[in-house]
Amino acid sequence: AMPAGAVLINTSRGAVLDQDALTDAVLAGRIRAVLDVTDPEVLPPDHPLWDCENALITPHLAGSEGNEWRRLADLALAETARWASGAGFLHPVRRERLAFLA
Repeated sequence: AMPAGAVLINTSRGAVLDQDALTDAVLAGRIRAVLDVTDPEVLPPDHPLWDCENALITPHLAGSEGNEWRRLADLALAETARWASGAGFLHPVRRERLAFLA
C-alpha cells in the first residue's frame, strides 16, 4: 500500500496496476496519480478519473517516438472543435488545478 499523500506516476503500461483499486484510492483522496497510460488505454469519457482533482491524465507521451504526437494533435483539434461549436471542452483544465499541473 502507498502512504497517504503519495503520488503515483505510471508511464509504463496501464495493466501493471489494478485500475479499479487505483481509481478508488485517488477518488478517496488517499493518493494522487499522474497517468500517461491507463487500462483500458484511453479511459471511457465518463470515467471518474477525468474529473478527479487528484488525477492528471496525459495522452501516452512518455517515451515518445513521434507517433504519440498525432494523437495529441487529434485530441487538441477535437477539443478546439467542441469549444468552437459551443459544446465546451470534454476535458477542461480548471483554474484551481493549475498549481497541481505546473
